[in-house]
Amino acid sequence: MEIDFNFSGNISSINKDQFDLMINENDSPFINYDFLRALEESSSVSEISGWKPNHLVSIEDKKLNGFMPLYLKDNSQGEFVFDHSWSYALNRAGRKYYPKLLTAIPFTPCKTRKIISSKSNNFIDAVINFMEEKSIETWHVLFPEKEESKNLLEKGLIERSGHKFIWNNKNYTSFDDFLKIFRSRQRKNIRNERKKISELGITFSVKDSDNISKSDWETFYYFYRNTYDQRLQRPYLNKDFFNLVHKSKNTLNPVIFFAHLNDEIIAGSLCYKDKNNLYGRHWGAKYDIDSLHFECCYYQGIDYCIKNGLKEFDPGVQGEHKIRRGFEPITTFSYHYILRKDFKDAILDFCNREKIENKRYLEACKRYTPFNKEYKI
Repeated sequence: MEIDFNFSGNISSINKDQFDLMINENDSPFINYDFLRALEESSSVSEISGWKPNHLVSIEDKKLNGFMPLYLKDNSQGEFVFDHSWSYALNRAGRKYYPKLLTAIPFTPCKTRKIISSKSNNFIDAVINFMEEKSIETWHVLFPEKEESKNLLEKGLIERSGHKFIWNNKNYTSFDDFLKIFRSRQRKNIRNERKKISELGITFSVKDSDNISKSDWETFYYFYRNTYDQRLQRPYLNKDFFNLVHKSKNTLNPVIFFAHLNDEIIAGSLCYKDKNNLYGRHWGAKYDIDSLHFECCYYQGIDYCIKNGLKEFDPGVQGEHKIRRGFEPITTFSYHYILRKDFKDAILDFCNREKIENKRYLEACKRYTPFNKEYKI
């Protein structure tokens, strides 16, 4: 049976029922149809914001049997894999770096399946053919699943490494049980951080798909927006996006940790969960309170994972301060197809050099984790 490949300018043009049949229980919420649709229908993702949807789908016997999120981008914002120096270099050579092709979940640096198909090589070939037809210089695949990496490398994409910090549940029975991994000094430091919050009278509530309300999203959006306002930045996501997430709460599984003080909600941290993982995505607060961020974004999430049997907590990118709080450094990967040989050679050299430095950095970080025999914190 012949398979047809088509590019789609919006997720809504793709049959949702057929799409949902391709998603399995181990997939993260971010590759879910409802999440991608919320991004587009809210206009958080659009040509105006620099994310023009150009999704690749495969059709067999008039039915959807494959999908790859794909965007034409005229900037590098909201990606968390930084290629600004690449664009400067190509522009100085008199060539156009943008538009580029990007396979990623917008504003979401989390490992997720990026090719929903058993025939990923055909998808890769289709994208490369499109690049050649349109003279697009680069294509980037960010944070794919490990199983997808082999096919991407075999097709000539360049591997680039980065890092982030992940908490792993080693069958802890309680937060105190988790604290046993630390030496006494750091156990005391963490307890003191939590004590600062409790002594102020700050308490926490958890809202998930069972009890979250529309007004909870209004409250959280205020905190989210405030975080960007303080930096004089425009938030990537708008209120309509969160309203759409609420409508799909039973499939997207949001979890919000709210901080309360004197009958007032003063901060919130938004996560999503799947079968085994908790993903920290956004946070904000009304007041600047010492240690509130650590409690709301790290300790509440760790406690939630322990109580609910989740295996891993990904709190987001960056932040080596997370090591002191039980998060372990890991290598992240992205893959890059460079159309022309001269630029490809330069990028390959860049990535090889960067990989060496990233390895050194991770080795240094691991010396400070409580799982290292020479651990000294």
